[in-house]
Amino acid sequence: MRLVWAVFFVAATACAAPTAHRESASSPSPTRAPLQITIVYPDTADPIQAQDTSFIFGSVGRSRGDASLSVNGQPVAVHASGSWLAWVPLQPDSLGMARFHIVARAASGGGRGSTELRETTFVAPMAPRFRPTPGVSAWIDTTSFTPRDSLAFPAGEGIRLSVRATPGAQVRLRTEGKKEAIWFVPDTLPDEPAWGVRAFGTDTAAYRLPPAADRYVAWVPATPLCDAIVEAIVGTDTVRAVWPLVVDTLDRARPVVIVLNDDTAHTGKTDSLTVGKAVPFGTYNWFFPLGTTAVANGRWGSQTRLQLSRAVVAWVNTTDVVPLAPGTPPPGGTVGSVRLVAGDRSLVLQVPLPARVPFKVEEDDRSLTIRLYGVASNVNWMQHGGTDPYVTRLSYAQPASDEVTITLTLAARVWGYRTRWRGRDLVLELRRPPPIDPRRPLAGRTIVLDPGHPPLGARGPSGLWEPVATLAVAQQAKTLLERRGATVLLTRADSTPVDLFPRTRFAQQHDADVLVSIHANALPDGVNPFANNGTSVYYFHPRSAALARALDRALVAELGVRDLGMGRGDYALVRDPWMPSALTEGLFMMIPEQEALLASPEGRMRYARGIANGIEDFLREMAN
Repeated sequence: MRLVWAVFFVAATACAAPTAHRESASSPSPTRAPLQITIVYPDTADPIQAQDTSFIFGSVGRSRGDASLSVNGQPVAVHASGSWLAWVPLQPDSLGMARFHIVARAASGGGRGSTELRETTFVAPMAPRFRPTPGVSAWIDTTSFTPRDSLAFPAGEGIRLSVRATPGAQVRLRTEGKKEAIWFVPDTLPDEPAWGVRAFGTDTAAYRLPPAADRYVAWVPATPLCDAIVEAIVGTDTVRAVWPLVVDTLDRARPVVIVLNDDTAHTGKTDSLTVGKAVPFGTYNWFFPLGTTAVANGRWGSQTRLQLSRAVVAWVNTTDVVPLAPGTPPPGGTVGSVRLVAGDRSLVLQVPLPARVPFKVEEDDRSLTIRLYGVASNVNWMQHGGTDPYVTRLSYAQPASDEVTITLTLAARVWGYRTRWRGRDLVLELRRPPPIDPRRPLAGRTIVLDPGHPPLGARGPSGLWEPVATLAVAQQAKTLLERRGATVLLTRADSTPVDLFPRTRFAQQHDADVLVSIHANALPDGVNPFANNGTSVYYFHPRSAALARALDRALVAELGVRDLGMGRGDYALVRDPWMPSALTEGLFMMIPEQEALLASPEGRMRYARGIANGIEDFLREMAN
């Protein structure tokens, strides 16, 4: 679940027809709630991020499917439960507020033709958007400056700048003390759709946008820069603005060596990993254990760049970076001979290193490769420590002068692994696949189910809270799986908030064979919920793709909604490498029909059956 919504009970004006004001007209049916207008989303505390069209949803009262509803004059269907969802154009006023005029009508018990009427105007803020002043020939959108932060790079590198300004203008950057200006050129590439449309929209026509005539780009060498002035020139009219960018340079001859520590407060409550990203603030790509050392050679706001090898860099959170004493030499050296030791439930590969250098574990269908950065190979021997049938071969390679790879070729699929430091040695523990009976795949298996949220969690149009629904589904799935022979554990048993890391740690501590996190979905602003709802399942590691596929198929068969498919998602609950894991978004909390299904015993059982069947199908496939 990506969005969190609050519920607003709007003080609706009782502008009913005269007959509706009689005493009998205001008395609700014993099986229905009084007619009222409740807004669940948007939230008045958070601006709407969409600019053109978005959704609004809520309720007109429990079981008030007899009501008719309109939002800004547009008819809106009301579900039998009284819930409704509207997809309407946004028309911001001069203050940047979106106004939704909502009218609900229903027949009352006051006689022929008498009606109940509720009416209100709901106001929600919209994210600020630059709009040129009418009649002004030259303008600069100061909200579009990219980047707009404090940066530091070695001299000789460069920085890409982007800004929006008057179409057809001449745009340049001027810096104090330098005679020559840096000129921008028009960006001729197609405009980029909103991230929500790109990530969750199923209509690819929304991706095909024309080039933005008002977007300009430039390349700036990494030299000291502060308070640069950008100018847009149209004929004799020039407009100027200060670009909030500070650039410092770093000395390559004096490398800054750091050690990574994601628990500088010594709380002991972290996963002891620092995540590395290919770009600042990007998606997770590396997972560095506490104590890993590297050279820091760049900064972008709250992100620090690590030079892993000559050709590879990673960005990490600066809060996880602890500088070592000046003069500390960069980590590096040679990799010595390695040894594999077999155990009953796992195999351990020990790699002797000159320092705790950065590394990455790369996973294929039947192999694992450790990529070590900043080192060279001196691997004379690769000892198997026996002839274990799971690891058929050990091999190494030197793909670059300062990168070494060590590969374990396996006789069966990867099931799980974990890494840690032991002194200077890197230890990779490779988990054996569990023994699975294809006739009873769940017999003897340990399954951990994670009812998604709290903290956070969405609310549907009627007010159903996601953590309540997911816990009910998990409890039903637990019963079904246990009847088929599995041992099933839940990461929570009530609505007490549980953070993300304790959930995955719980699954590791109980040596779970499979971890499934159960959620109900929603969409970001600006994505049409009527065209883009359905079932989807997410995984992170390649070995979990088969689990995601099996769950998706089983859930679609049980729930009968549109199949949005499986996808790789950067979710914390599926990043633990010790077991196959997946995160299900079986139904959309914001869709009235699907929320009603989640609220019903039958719907929760169908979701639970999809979970149980999907896990069983996955295990049967692995057995075969």
